[in-house]
Amino acid sequence: MPDTGGKAPVFKLPRDGGGEISLTDYAGRSVVLYFYPRDDTPGCTTEGKDFTCAADDFAAAGAVVMGVSKDSVESHDKFRDKHDLSVILLSDKTGSTCEDYGVWGEKNMYGKTFMGITRATFLIGPDGTIAQAWKNVKVPGHVDEVLAAVQALEVTAS
Repeated sequence: MPDTGGKAPVFKLPRDGGGEISLTDYAGRSVVLYFYPRDDTPGCTTEGKDFTCAADDFAAAGAVVMGVSKDSVESHDKFRDKHDLSVILLSDKTGSTCEDYGVWGEKNMYGKTFMGITRATFLIGPDGTIAQAWKNVKVPGHVDEVLAAVQALEVTAS
């Protein structure tokens, strides 16, 4: 997982609705990059809705929010439409960005071991460095914590 203060790994990924997004497209802006296991699962749906509800606050603080999973763009489109999500959803089918950010690994659920995405969020500052990272995220209250960090980052940058 990239260290706080280190350069954020650059990526270029397909997005919901078509097209591709690169981290470099947002140079000079704060980016909230959150990794989640799968579209349309209870925790991931709650997280996506929470980020959507706070989208105006993130935008007012100068940040864009992007969610990343290994689901396809088609799956992201259905997920977005079903739950009225407004955050950008990126498809990392190959898992290379998940690996670059250190969120792909062995997980254990109900006694079964499998490979998957560990829920994590990275706040990338306007200078392209990791300003803060949250690992093994618990969804309740997480978006508020991230928003407070974005707002604090904007205050110190002013």
